[in-house]
Amino acid sequence: MNSDRFSSAPGGDVVVPVSALNRAIASMLERSFPLTWISGEVSNFTRAASGHWYFSIKDAQAQMRCVMFRGRAQYAEFTPREGDRIEVRALVTMYEPRGEVQLNVEAIRRTGQGRLFEAFLRLKAQLEAEGLFDAGRKRALPTHPRAIGVITSMQAAALRDVLTTLARRAPHVPVIVYPAPVQGAGSAEKLTAMLDAANARAEVDVIVLCRGGGSIEDLWSFNDETLARAIAASAIPVVSGVGHETDFTIADFAADVRAPTPTAAAELVSPQRALLLRELDQRHAALARGFGRLMERRAQQLDWLARRLVSPGERLAQQRTHLRQLAIRLASAGSRTTAQARAQFNIAQMRWRRMRPDASAQRVQVESLARRLDSAFARGRERETVRVAGLAARLEVLSPQRTFERGYAALLDAQSGAAVRSPGALKPGKRLTVHLAQGSADIALADVQSRLSEDF
Repeated sequence: MNSDRFSSAPGGDVVVPVSALNRAIASMLERSFPLTWISGEVSNFTRAASGHWYFSIKDAQAQMRCVMFRGRAQYAEFTPREGDRIEVRALVTMYEPRGEVQLNVEAIRRTGQGRLFEAFLRLKAQLEAEGLFDAGRKRALPTHPRAIGVITSMQAAALRDVLTTLARRAPHVPVIVYPAPVQGAGSAEKLTAMLDAANARAEVDVIVLCRGGGSIEDLWSFNDETLARAIAASAIPVVSGVGHETDFTIADFAADVRAPTPTAAAELVSPQRALLLRELDQRHAALARGFGRLMERRAQQLDWLARRLVSPGERLAQQRTHLRQLAIRLASAGSRTTAQARAQFNIAQMRWRRMRPDASAQRVQVESLARRLDSAFARGRERETVRVAGLAARLEVLSPQRTFERGYAALLDAQSGAAVRSPGALKPGKRLTVHLAQGSADIALADVQSRLSEDF
């Protein structure tokens, strides 16, 4: 406790305000008692305008006030009533303004519901591990069932809903009811027996297993393991329509299809008669149109074949007419005389001669051009002869042979073939090739006078 809020009496005693005391007690209670499940009987239940719940839970020896605020109460699965046995998950605290100990409720359930729900989860996990709920083993519902079976209590309101829906949607489909209790001791065994009987008789194409809503205890017969295995082993597709949309049972998971309500289950298994009649009318109209078009095509084909079909007498008459035409054409072709043909030939010959060109003038022109060409060739040849003679004379004047004939010689290095131009290249022992007017000779220099370079 905060000592700053306390005061001291004249004798030195500490004085504690009531609000501080209640606050300290509330804090101690909240630390000492964690969230706990508490069971009891409901009394003095009140729903405030704010949405909060106020009530008490009691047993034979004591009672405790409770409050459940709107944020928690709106998620409760049911509204408790006077005398209900419930279990609450609450925090022990104190309402400080009045100094009253109370329970701040966070969750609420009916007595025994927690144990039943745990048993439900265990059985669900076991059967799911065995593959009873696999989607691959579930079968599709028949589109047009010949008969529909319903397993439920004869006194159940769900039976009336199902029969009303089936009579409205599919009055042409017979319905067979397999009566069995849907709650209480032994009800699960009787439901299983009816399901086995329906499979043994094989008189329906689909089975609806249904009942109305209720608490988890009321629906517990549909959480029976034997019933779930019988549903999974059924040779006839099973639709489960148990409770309301928020209710789930083991039978829902084992069935081939789960419907949120019994009425929805009836709608799933029954084809709507009005839609069937409408579809039948549409198909009848389509068939009539198709048949009409087929008859029109066949009639058109018959007319075409009739036009192609010719009687033998008419065909012979056509052949005789054709032969007469050919005979006339043959006679006309043989009656033409040779004179007519010769006259046509003469006319063609005359036209050819008139169109034949006169080549004498062109021949004279060609001969003149030939003479001019020969004369041009002769003059060109003479010019080329004179030019070649001039070039030959110039070449004769510049020929090295004429230089050699005048007494000159050319010295070449015997190894490289290069011309020797400097006296310094003449060394003793060097081999040279000497070109003269009448031939060449290889020589080796034995001695070269130093004055040789001076002479040059």
